[in-house]
Amino acid sequence: MNRSGAYRQQPTGYKAFLPSPLPPNPPLKIEGELQILLSNADMSLARLDGLGHILPNADLFISMYVKKEALLSSQIEGTQASLEDLFEFESGKLPENINDVAEVVNYVRAFNYGMERLVSFPMSLRLIKEIHSVLMEGVRGGEKTPGEFRKTQNWIGPPGCTLKDARFIPPPPHEAEAAMGSLELYLHQPPRLPALVDCALIHYLFETIHPFLDGNGRLGRLLITLYLKWKGVMEKPLLYLSYYFRKFRQEYYDRLNMVRDNGDFEQWIAFFLKGVVVTADSAVDAVKQIMELQSRHRSLLWQKKISSPLAVGILEKLFYTPYVSVNDIARDFSISYQAASTLVSQLEDIGILKEITGRKRDKRYIYADYLQILEEGTKL
Repeated sequence: MNRSGAYRQQPTGYKAFLPSPLPPNPPLKIEGELQILLSNADMSLARLDGLGHILPNADLFISMYVKKEALLSSQIEGTQASLEDLFEFESGKLPENINDVAEVVNYVRAFNYGMERLVSFPMSLRLIKEIHSVLMEGVRGGEKTPGEFRKTQNWIGPPGCTLKDARFIPPPPHEAEAAMGSLELYLHQPPRLPALVDCALIHYLFETIHPFLDGNGRLGRLLITLYLKWKGVMEKPLLYLSYYFRKFRQEYYDRLNMVRDNGDFEQWIAFFLKGVVVTADSAVDAVKQIMELQSRHRSLLWQKKISSPLAVGILEKLFYTPYVSVNDIARDFSISYQAASTLVSQLEDIGILKEITGRKRDKRYIYADYLQILEEGTKL
């Protein structure tokens, strides 16, 4: 046994991991390089949160980054979808990979549900179950008792593996429920550690318990941002670590296993804090790029004498829905098809819109420059 827990032989022969409660004992050593990393992560997060206060359209940026986080987190689990697929679905068109896209859409719904509930309800097992129910509704795995802790043993490993060759076996059901109870107690204890360190520990423990039959990875990553918002670490939910976890997916899994196998929490926390720095700095850069793009394309409309209120309104709409058709524009702005077609053609001529179907009828357009910023790190 190490300070993270122990593998215990089960009646049917396999060994499952039983995690120790938080905080680690012996206590963490937050010193040297780890202390520097914590300081850097705090500064990067504060810079991002500060930018959220001065953004003229912070809700726009949040909504786009929730979609990006949903996509990246789902891709970690093997979902084959793109941001363009998601925007296509939102525009009312069903993409070919509808099952994959539905998982991403559910992630967005689950995140938004959690944010709304946290206004009047604390982080708790009840809320975690509610969020899981939304996450899994009507998608693959939706038949596996969404919103309820598992009653059978699960395991983690390559597709098709069994208990015998699993990479990791979480605690059996009765132990898992007890461990989740212990985690809930820890959530509500007076803080003993810095919030980002606590967040890293809580994510590790949730993924180790794996309390549901499906959706644990996505839910565990979703809870990171919800936890930081609940604790008041961020005023606006702008930190999404799946960008980093996907980029270093194997290391992400390996470092979680190093805690279980060796009790080495410090290396996991260091990896997590590096992720906060990378992700927060990337988000700050993306915000600046989006603000510059808005300014540049507004100026372009004036230069090309396409600065009618309708044209400006369409440009603003593209930052919320960068995948459109002429019919979408006509409907959303209550104008004729011909007027919408003229405006779309003008925006295409000056390079703001790009036609993507190659067809003469039922054309679809994307705001390519904007999508290029959002799509960083999401390509399959």
